[in-house]
Formats: sequence, structure tokens, C-alpha cells
Amino acid sequence: MSKLKVFEVPHPVLRQTAEPVKVVTPEIKQLLSDMLETMYATHGVGLAGNQVGVLKRVVVVDCGDEKPEPIKLVNPEIIEKSPEIICHNEGCLSVPREYADVERHAQVTVRYLDENGCEKTRTADGLLAIAFQHEIDHLDGKLFIDYLSPLKRKLLLKHLEKRRKKAARLAEERED
Repeated sequence: MSKLKVFEVPHPVLRQTAEPVKVVTPEIKQLLSDMLETMYATHGVGLAGNQVGVLKRVVVVDCGDEKPEPIKLVNPEIIEKSPEIICHNEGCLSVPREYADVERHAQVTVRYLDENGCEKTRTADGLLAIAFQHEIDHLDGKLFIDYLSPLKRKLLLKHLEKRRKKAARLAEERED
């Protein structure tokens, strides 16, 4: 297994639509394992193919509190959404250290292939439902910041850029 590079906004790969996986091959299984390792190393609860520069419809999620409960999803699709909406403070590995309240469906049912190519259906609520929606959005080139008002999105991205410039300046000073 190996840790992958996580792409950050405004990288164009994050805005592209991922392609369906035709067959779950050993390479796809390895990609899912590498994505899981990357997600754990970066302290995330989910990671989509786009985020690691792979335009395949693959997602890993783990919302386990006490012990790891990894879920590997190939070609995930939401087939049912509850009418109830909840608001949750979301973050994203591709928008590092920035958070905002986002409204999502309280419960979703997702159909997907597991890492062995077997079709599964899973109904989730709470954080897992939010993670499924967030990661499937990635596969369609959508980020959580797209749910924000234009003003909030602009302020969040401005704050992110300011932190990046400060980090670059500090790194440059250390080299001198």
C-alpha cells in the first residue's frame, strides 16, 4: 500500500466527472486500499477518486468512532433520499482546514459494488449519510463549498489562500 497525493482546490481534477468502473480489477482493489491508507494518514472520514487524481467512480469511507469500519465503494449511486434535511459542519481534505455548515439529506440509500465486485445496498443516516453524499458529490465534480452562498464561498477560499501564502512565506524563511 502507498499514500497518495490529495489534490486541493482549485485543481481542475476536482471539477471533473469520474468514469464508472467497468470491472473491479486487482488495480482497482489496490487503488481502494491506497485511498484508505491515504484517508487514515490525513485524518479524513472519506476520500473519492477525483481527490487523488483518479477519475474513476471509487470512494472509501470510515466513520467508525472507536474502531475502524472501512467501507469501499465502486460506482456508488444514491437511490433513495429521505425528505428530512440536516445541517452538519463539513470539511474536506481537498479544502484543508476549512469548515462550513452544509444541508444534506438525513438518510440515504446507496447502491454500489464492493471491492469484490458484488452489488450491495446500504442505508445510512447521521455522519455516514453525510459522508456518502459528500464523496459521491466529488465523483460528479462537486465540492461542499458549492452548497455555500457565493459570499461565504469567496470568504472561505480567500481564507484558505491567505493560509497558503503564509505557509509558503514561513517555508521560504526557514530555507534562508
